[in-house]
Amino acid sequence: MSFAWPWLFLLLPLPWLLCRLLPPAARGAALRLPQHVVLARTSAASGPPRWRRAVAVLAWALLVCAAARPQQLAPPQAIRHTGRALMLAVDCSGSMAIEDMQLGGQTVSRFAAIKAIAGRFVAERAGDDVGLILFGTHAYLLTPMTFDVETVAKQLDGAAIGLPGRETAIGDAIVLAVKHLSALPAKARVLVLLTDGVNTAGSVEPLAAAKLAEAAHVRIYTIGVGSGTQTIDMFGLRMQAPGSELDIPTLTAIARDTGGRFFRAADGDQLAAAYRAIDELEPLAGGDSTLRPRREWYPWPLGAALLLACTLLPWRAVWPRGAGAVA
Repeated sequence: MSFAWPWLFLLLPLPWLLCRLLPPAARGAALRLPQHVVLARTSAASGPPRWRRAVAVLAWALLVCAAARPQQLAPPQAIRHTGRALMLAVDCSGSMAIEDMQLGGQTVSRFAAIKAIAGRFVAERAGDDVGLILFGTHAYLLTPMTFDVETVAKQLDGAAIGLPGRETAIGDAIVLAVKHLSALPAKARVLVLLTDGVNTAGSVEPLAAAKLAEAAHVRIYTIGVGSGTQTIDMFGLRMQAPGSELDIPTLTAIARDTGGRFFRAADGDQLAAAYRAIDELEPLAGGDSTLRPRREWYPWPLGAALLLACTLLPWRAVWPRGAGAVA
């Protein structure tokens, strides 16, 4: 058993110091209550009973103990890792709501297809260091690089369209991914970027961001999502729906310049095929590592402190005998 923040035990004498250093209440000072409460008559000189002092001291000690986060190391677990780091950048702009993807014989939205197939892809990345970026008008790191692929898959499943904005900042997403991948070995850095449109927001142009990724030895695999055939009727004419365009030349150039590859995913089958191709990338030299999870025990002293604090409440004063009787 150990404590994550043992320095918090320095707070143990805090109540005693406050009693010694704070000035006493002014004579005649009173606490005004909003409703009639019958208080027990006690002598000011006698002070609280000894048992109440003991309970208060014990409750405070347990509270400080909980704040220090007692932990216990679990048995070691062996982890086999490939040495490959994979950052997933997913477009959450408004156009991802367009329903033009075939998945399992049904027409679903682009974002639903990504969540279903990419979530399965991430969950099977055992041994890889995986992270997740969501981008729209802005780019946000939702999950830092971690071997806990189940958590990354759950974070992706809980993502929503428009969460980072309704526009598309492809360049900003690439820069953010490069920032978090650059600390890893050069040959292990991989970014999988999924989008269905063109760059309409952000402070960095996609091709300029690709140059930055190339200098940082980050390979980018771009996936263009959407059938591109979504149309609307307007005055008798069939026109392409807004937001259904895809900047294939830019996505191709990003992948080519960084040593990656561009995939076109017009339906669920092509999207799954793109992930299978990425999955076949040759794993780098990896190795074994040992993980020792820590079990947190702070809820137990925290719960005990709350129960002891409840015994100090003036229950008889709040609910005196006969309070339920009608006058």
